[in-house]
Amino acid sequence: MTYLAVPIAAQNLERARQQIKAALAAGAEMLELRTDYLENLSVELVKNLIASVKSANDRRLPVIVTCRDKQQGGAIGYRQQLRVDVLTGALKAGGEFIDFEYDNFLSAENQEKIKLALSQNPKGRLILSAHNFETKFADIDKLYREILDVCPAAIPKLVYTANHINDCFEAFDLLHRTSGERIVFCMGAAGLVSRIIAKKLSCFVTFASVDEKSATAPGQLTIEQFKKLYRYDDIKADTELFGVIADPVGHSLSPAIHNAGFAEKRMNKLYLPLLVEGRQREFDLFLRNVLLRKWLNFGGFSVTIPHKQNALAFARTNQGFIEPLAGKIGAVNTLVIRADGKLSAYNTDYAAALDAITSTLRISRDDLNELPVAVVGAGGVARAIVAGLGDAGAKIKIYNRTVERAEKLAAEFNCEFAPLDDLPNVEVKLLINCTSIGMCPNVGQTLLPKECLKKDMAVFDTVYNPAETLLLKQAKQKRAKTIDGLSMFVNQALAQFKLFIGQKGNTALMRKTILGCLSR
Repeated sequence: MTYLAVPIAAQNLERARQQIKAALAAGAEMLELRTDYLENLSVELVKNLIASVKSANDRRLPVIVTCRDKQQGGAIGYRQQLRVDVLTGALKAGGEFIDFEYDNFLSAENQEKIKLALSQNPKGRLILSAHNFETKFADIDKLYREILDVCPAAIPKLVYTANHINDCFEAFDLLHRTSGERIVFCMGAAGLVSRIIAKKLSCFVTFASVDEKSATAPGQLTIEQFKKLYRYDDIKADTELFGVIADPVGHSLSPAIHNAGFAEKRMNKLYLPLLVEGRQREFDLFLRNVLLRKWLNFGGFSVTIPHKQNALAFARTNQGFIEPLAGKIGAVNTLVIRADGKLSAYNTDYAAALDAITSTLRISRDDLNELPVAVVGAGGVARAIVAGLGDAGAKIKIYNRTVERAEKLAAEFNCEFAPLDDLPNVEVKLLINCTSIGMCPNVGQTLLPKECLKKDMAVFDTVYNPAETLLLKQAKQKRAKTIDGLSMFVNQALAQFKLFIGQKGNTALMRKTILGCLSR
């Protein structure tokens, strides 16, 4: 099994007891006592801490006792002799696991003390850990074998920083090729996915903090996020994976709404945030990594900024099916992996955007004919909206910071273009923001000064987080009609959900989930 362990990282015994209580209440399956955080550390203090865990309640959770070397991420730089004494003392006090650095275990003196303590506690286990806070290990497979050669009974723990999501696949491969008790995952934002799917890959432990302030490593989720957002209790070895490919991705509410939909239908599926940085090359490498590993069981992806055109190019290059509309738009926001391993590519933004505009403004698509429209941006969302409005006969002018991109998009869809600097002089009936300007966390940004907005103008911001951007607030102050990004987001997500699983999603549930997330 995989344990969801919560690190207890407190400066004193009283605060540690509070964290233990919170971890138990949140549903922790194991506790890691990070004794290197304790001030005035002593063997007796650690024994008292272990006793606190054992008497906390009826649930006897297994305990890992760690006193990390400061060189490998420890909080306080305690002497190695004291750290070894703490770990051996923890075994005598009934701690089930101790975590010691592999490099330091190579010392004959340390090895002798720890092995003696283990022999005196038959139920005690040793975790031998190696961390790389900069990048991947030079040879993770070799390091794994070396640890087991030195101590065959040990549980190897190999944790490294992923500087790109593609760095995670070495960790996935090691877990896939090996069996038994081992701990392998990645740190950092790019490594987040490795923490979430650790249970699927039978990693012995994955770690979650009590709250965001208590995290002990980069990229560590809270136990609430594990349990509620990522459906930790329902993850199995055969869970089918989906996810949103984006950069940035931390703001995305796609995991919340899709996982809520899977939970409602009791489906063995999980939706992940996939931070894919870079351009076409990095995007292609990520998808190739996924497609080469059928055992990961990915079923499909939502695709957003900045990869919608990259997704179309990948599907074309790899002989995937491309929905004609997506080909016409020149951007893809949905990829489905078929049974034969090939991709099917779609665009659900087109209809979602038109429906959001017409339903909010209470007009028909025919009313869009000859309507003067300013579209800001020239990326994937802009392409879909320009295609939709162009089909409806609207008079479109595209504004973009890189004017060459605006010119190219305008030429494809037979409309006008202008540099972004011309936007303050805009005279249109509908203004649409298709950029990430104003998106969380940069909520203080807006496209143009408030005085440029007018009462007879409708303003549509495709950003959905926050639901009311600064642009929309300023438009309301001018008494202009406003269209938020939530409607479009829900509409396109519902279409994606059906493409992923062949069933309709719950509109009310998706909207309720989004509003709940945004209110927090």
